[in-house]
Amino acid sequence: MDGITNPVYVLALLCLMVILAVYAGKTKFGKQFGAALLVILFTAVLANLKLIPSASNSIELYSTIFTYVAPISIFYLLLNVNLRSIKQAGLPMIGLFLIGSFATTLGILLSWFLVSPERVLGEDGKIIAGMLTGTYTGGSVNFNAVALEYGFQEKGILYAGTIAVDNVVTTLWILSTLALPVFLRSFWKDKTNLKSTPNTQNKTNIEDEHIDFISLIWLLFLGVTAYFVSESISSLLPQIPSILILSTLGILLAQTKFVANLKGSHNLGMYLVFIFLAVIGAYCELSAVAELKEVGVTLLLFTGVAVFFHGVFVIIIGGLLYRDWEMIAIVSQANIGGGATAIALAETFDRKDLILPAILVGTLGTALGSYLGFFVVYIL
Repeated sequence: MDGITNPVYVLALLCLMVILAVYAGKTKFGKQFGAALLVILFTAVLANLKLIPSASNSIELYSTIFTYVAPISIFYLLLNVNLRSIKQAGLPMIGLFLIGSFATTLGILLSWFLVSPERVLGEDGKIIAGMLTGTYTGGSVNFNAVALEYGFQEKGILYAGTIAVDNVVTTLWILSTLALPVFLRSFWKDKTNLKSTPNTQNKTNIEDEHIDFISLIWLLFLGVTAYFVSESISSLLPQIPSILILSTLGILLAQTKFVANLKGSHNLGMYLVFIFLAVIGAYCELSAVAELKEVGVTLLLFTGVAVFFHGVFVIIIGGLLYRDWEMIAIVSQANIGGGATAIALAETFDRKDLILPAILVGTLGTALGSYLGFFVVYIL
């Protein structure tokens, strides 16, 4: 395998972008954006300059990162979760997530009537509307569930184009939600009573924990084993998402003294999250949308209006009910981007109390997404 598709070359560049993003995120200018946003931007630039593969010429490495690295990163981050956090943030986040899911569905329907994508897409427009409703409620699992039901994946160019537009809009929304709290806080202050308070009983800064060899060998074993166990149970009980099983294993292990004493799980989990976000950036392929011409413009407009409406609705309702802008941004990201990107936001905002609720609402979205997707296809 030669050129830019060589997986070792690509992985080296992804790792380099993580390094550059972390260092850039510590500068006076970079602190305004954060390392998570910067790694997405850096790899998006590389992909659009065709220095690394993007969505249209995706390589197996990207699929491997989505399949294995993203779930295992969640597992590692959960090894630091305090179960009491769900009492503080769980119910508001679940309530707001359901509002966000409703806003997504409403946004798709509103965009349907404003943009009229069926003029260009024909009958395929309804299926695409259902696929987008599913993915902006619970992720790509729901996107593909709707597509498979109608055999849409056989429509190669249109299917690939829809994925390309989805990737671009998702990336733009990640960037938006990262900047959202600072922007909104400038004219609509948080309700301080909803903000988490530091745990005074634990003075240790998790990010300062240096991983030692014993911790490393145990963490690697636990991550791989937990993933295998979750996939095995999910294959026997397919109605239970494997990510839910993996999350449960992480939460249970986090309560044991042995695992709690392991050092570096947070740093290991965050590094894997950054690698995952790097691939998200690589998938933001502007040229793939442009090549579709009128179909691409219609898809981009239809999707963009729907997500914009979701955002406005969630901000207004969330502001009136909770006004915790970081929580609102994380919930919206759980809707549009899924659990892994929502966790990345929680880490970027240093909201450890929102990590577990972010995973819970991400799992809830996976359960709801297909139902809402098929509902939209049906009513259109």
